[in-house]
Formats: sequence, structure tokens, C-alpha cells
Amino acid sequence: MTPTPHTAAPPGERASSRAVEHGPSGSPDGPGGGGAPRNTPLFDVSHVDLAARAVTREGLESYIPHRGVMMQLDGVVWHSEDFTQGVGIRHVRPDEFWCAGHIPGRPIMPGVLMIETGAQLASFLYFSRMDHRKFAGFVRIEDFSFRDTVVPGDDLILLSQEVKFSSRRFIADVQGMVRGKVVFGGRVTGMIF
Repeated sequence: MTPTPHTAAPPGERASSRAVEHGPSGSPDGPGGGGAPRNTPLFDVSHVDLAARAVTREGLESYIPHRGVMMQLDGVVWHSEDFTQGVGIRHVRPDEFWCAGHIPGRPIMPGVLMIETGAQLASFLYFSRMDHRKFAGFVRIEDFSFRDTVVPGDDLILLSQEVKFSSRRFIADVQGMVRGKVVFGGRVTGMIF
């Protein structure tokens, strides 16, 4: 039996062989829902070596166009053979451009940057399967929730799980984890422009 996205699948095994829509609670509820399960990882990462790098930050530049402070993803730690699942990492440093102003005296990584980091991982997985490197813009974000803060010194671990894939667009569930706890999650849709 193939596990659904709500039960952990070992790395390399897809959490579901068909698209499953998730509602606000993260439970399947048909069309109109969207997003990753809220408090459990999309798939099991216990056997993933978080110190490894399948793709470095520099290597990511071949797949996604972001540069400078907008390159949020520091590396890809692991991806499935078919590029439908991936694990990325973001080292949150004390000198981030947003630290002084978001929030003075208590810097907290902005939620929009957490989503952007997950979206960059989803883009890498998408373009790893394509024979071109066009620009994919995000046309939808759905049902994101934030369960905890991400602060300087944290390693934000990103998970991405394909929901749908075509030559012009993709849908992926993404999550962020810190110290083994899911801190945010939702669904992104990207389209080739």
C-alpha cells in the first residue's frame, strides 16, 4: 500500500501516486482544498543526511534565477530519483537583511521568505525534470500556516512534494522544519512565463 501524504513515506517513495487535495486542516477534502499537512512532515526524512549536499547553492544557479539576498535556498540536501520529493536547507544567519527591521530586538524570519524558500526548492525539483530553464513565476499560494518562529541561528529544513506536474506548470506541497518540528506549510503553484 502506498502511504498518503499524511503518513510518512521513506525517502525515495512517493507519499501518494495521485494528486490529493488538502483542506485547511491538512486532511483530504476534495477540490478547493490545498496545502501540506499542518503538523506532520510530508514524508520521512529520518534517513536523510542533513549535512550532505546533493546540489550546492552555486549549483542551484543553473536551475533558478534568484541571486544575491533573494537566493534563499542554501542547498539541496536530498531529492528522490524522479525529483518528485526533495529536502533543502536554509541557514538563517544573524546578518540577514531583514534582522534589523523584522522585529527590532527580536529578529524573526518573515513568513513570505519562508514561503519563497520552499518555492525555490519546488522550482529546483520542477526544472530538474525539464529540458529548459525558463522562468517559473508563482501564480498561487494556498493554505499556508505558520506554527512557530524561525530565528537567526536556526537551520530551516525545507520539504517539497509534487502534487501535479506538466510542461507549463507545477503544484507542490512545501513545508519548513526546525529541530524536527514543522514550523510552516502550504501549497504553491508555479507557471512558466
